[in-house]
Amino acid sequence: MLDAQGNGHFYAYLYRLRLIQRWVLMRSAVPENVAEHSFQVALLTHALCTIASSIYAKNVDVGRAVILALFHDAEEVMTGDIPSPVKHHNPGMLRNVREIESLAADELLRMVPEALAAVYRPLITNAERDPDLMKWVKAADALDAYLKCAIEYAAGNREFAVAERQLEVKARSMGMPEVDYFLGHFAPSFRKSLDELAQPG
Repeated sequence: MLDAQGNGHFYAYLYRLRLIQRWVLMRSAVPENVAEHSFQVALLTHALCTIASSIYAKNVDVGRAVILALFHDAEEVMTGDIPSPVKHHNPGMLRNVREIESLAADELLRMVPEALAAVYRPLITNAERDPDLMKWVKAADALDAYLKCAIEYAAGNREFAVAERQLEVKARSMGMPEVDYFLGHFAPSFRKSLDELAQPG
């Protein structure tokens, strides 16, 4: 039985991330929701951290970073996906959005039983997330946005042409060799059709 702190709705809310649409200001050939995005960011976080540890001999807690990636947009189940041009319209707008996100995270945490709260607080609360590991999540988040644009543009959707160029510059400007490695070795495949991917060599 849950204690008075948690009401049992936490996981039900997280499941509703699949209902929150991304890229709402743009016409998408392939719609994307926040649950899909969260999985993809977790996948890319794993890739970047694995490249870092296996190729560049960096000491990274891959598992913990992937868990942070899974929860990195959890508060959007309450706020929706606030588009980047809105968030970054001016410093005041960004401060207000960050405050709204913080309040939403607090509301989610109130649904967690006290016995579990210590586990979920550092996964959902920005102020308590590990900043060293979050750099991998943020890089994966930017990379996922770039790949979304590349996929859309490859499908003939020019709506994403400018965003694709901007996001590639953003990803490369992070100064992370892991990101450059992924862009060089894996990103080109995202522009290919299934038939092209299936061709040998």
